[in-house]
Amino acid sequence: MKKSTKLFFLSFIAFCFTKDLTAQELLPGVTVVSFNYKYLKSVNDTNAAQPVRLLEHKAAGFDLKNSEFYEEEYDNYYISFYLPEGEVLAFYDNKGKIEHAAERFKNVALPKAVATSLANKYPGWILAKDFYIVKYYSDPLEVKKVYKLILKKDKERMKVKVNEKGEEVK
Repeated sequence: MKKSTKLFFLSFIAFCFTKDLTAQELLPGVTVVSFNYKYLKSVNDTNAAQPVRLLEHKAAGFDLKNSEFYEEEYDNYYISFYLPEGEVLAFYDNKGKIEHAAERFKNVALPKAVATSLANKYPGWILAKDFYIVKYYSDPLEVKKVYKLILKKDKERMKVKVNEKGEEVK
């Protein structure tokens, strides 16, 4: 191959790469704020299982006013969000704000704090089933998170309730 042909190909390749770098336009910063940020901030737990976080974000980001269910004459809406692992039932006012919500998940991965606490308090016991339940109320702000667990050892079974930190609750 001639020297001029090699130079042409190298120049062409360099042009292709630098063209893409210089052709991109930067967009101004965009901040997205959820109307239900209080709900999401209150219930969101980065240690919770992925299905839990997914449905909580789906409920918080739901646009009630642009949904097929919205009609101006109604004051309240109950909307359910489902996955095979669980569901979120959210109660929205007519503006689209979550007033309260009930979440229930079955057999989701336990947070590290809960798993460690169980292993320390109940050595030799195996997790047979788990239920994660969250109750949210906006006014006054109240959030309850509970893991209801069924532990098994040989033929014995035990029910235990713990919070997201692994501390037993009644």
